[in-house]
Amino acid sequence: MLLRLADLIERDAPRLGEIEVRDNGKLLAEMGMQTKYLAEWYRYYGGLADKVEGTVIPVDRPDMFCYSRYEPLGVIAMITPWNSPLLLLAWKLAPALAAGNTAVIKPSEFTSASTLEFMPLIEEAGFPKGVVNCITGNGKDAGAPLVAHPKTAMVAFTGSDTAGEQIYANAARKIAPVTLELGGKSPNIVFADADFEAAIMGTISGIFAASGQTCTAGSRLLVERPLHDRFVDRLVEVASQAKIGDPMAADTHVGPITTPPQFAKVLHYIETAQKEGATCVLGGNPYTGPGAKGNLFIEPTIFTGVTNQMTIAQEEVFGPVLAVIPFDSEEEAVQIANGTIFGLAAGVWTTDLARALRMTEKLKTGMVWVNTYRAVSYTTPFGGTKRSGLGRECGQQAIKEFMEVKTVWIAQKTATTNPFIMR
Repeated sequence: MLLRLADLIERDAPRLGEIEVRDNGKLLAEMGMQTKYLAEWYRYYGGLADKVEGTVIPVDRPDMFCYSRYEPLGVIAMITPWNSPLLLLAWKLAPALAAGNTAVIKPSEFTSASTLEFMPLIEEAGFPKGVVNCITGNGKDAGAPLVAHPKTAMVAFTGSDTAGEQIYANAARKIAPVTLELGGKSPNIVFADADFEAAIMGTISGIFAASGQTCTAGSRLLVERPLHDRFVDRLVEVASQAKIGDPMAADTHVGPITTPPQFAKVLHYIETAQKEGATCVLGGNPYTGPGAKGNLFIEPTIFTGVTNQMTIAQEEVFGPVLAVIPFDSEEEAVQIANGTIFGLAAGVWTTDLARALRMTEKLKTGMVWVNTYRAVSYTTPFGGTKRSGLGRECGQQAIKEFMEVKTVWIAQKTATTNPFIMR
């Protein structure tokens, strides 16, 4: 059924991609590719479904046979965000179903359309009625009761760290496990020996793709001081050429902010950065030029003169706003990079292999990209540390998140032993 579902997703990917663009404003160029690619998650876990193996354990009791087995948890509550509804649903639903669970999905109230259009594909693929379910509504009226329901065995959530904290607390009241994929304040670290143009493009991709509305956004740019001024000048030159406008147009680079509350939030962070002394060298305003239909566009914005203590360097903006921070040594770069409450991802740009390896060990994040950014796959674990979350999505590890281990002991001898001591 998972393999069949993958085929149906691939068949309907163009239509699903267009629905997501109309709902969340991300670029059709990206969403069309993304909706087609999400079929691979269902293929991957469809292939993995019959390959979850327990272990025969060679225990230190010669009269005992012992083994472990993996079993499904039950009903999984899946709460998805507004930025990439179907892709982030696939990261939860595919491994959960492969593990033998059922699901109740609660999409964001801002972007429910694509999930609702996806649901008939579940039925067409042959899943029995009730295996995959969807409810709509806001967090208070739909999400919170779903998390608190006594039959909800686990919660898989993607969203802000503040919402994740509430969900974690509510799940804890009934000792239910959770996976939390939350926010980030990811550092993109450029050393003086980096491939200059590649690092420029990686920085642009890290913060301005999807209008900065990604949890892994490289929203802090750490540049080695000798390179700083030249790098910023070139970055401003390239970013200023980005075309803002209709996300359905093939030549658009930056689309709108998805929701009015998020639009206001991003502008608030821009204003705060200016009040705290950061220097805006690009953008900083709503975009009202050609193609700005809907009044939810913000110019790609770059701040220099940022210290790691500023609000814009500590809190997740979730918009096209970049904070540039210089550093003088590898040790200082690590200190700045690790100096937030988040730990989702990081980028390292260097041609020194030894330095790249040292940095990947020292950075307190769930993922590190070296000389690239925003690369994801159904084959690799995805998730963060600190307030960026708990557990991992994608890869073989993800299916174990939706299962519990049972240990079985079988006595090979029935001789009577002292019942008052441990076997």
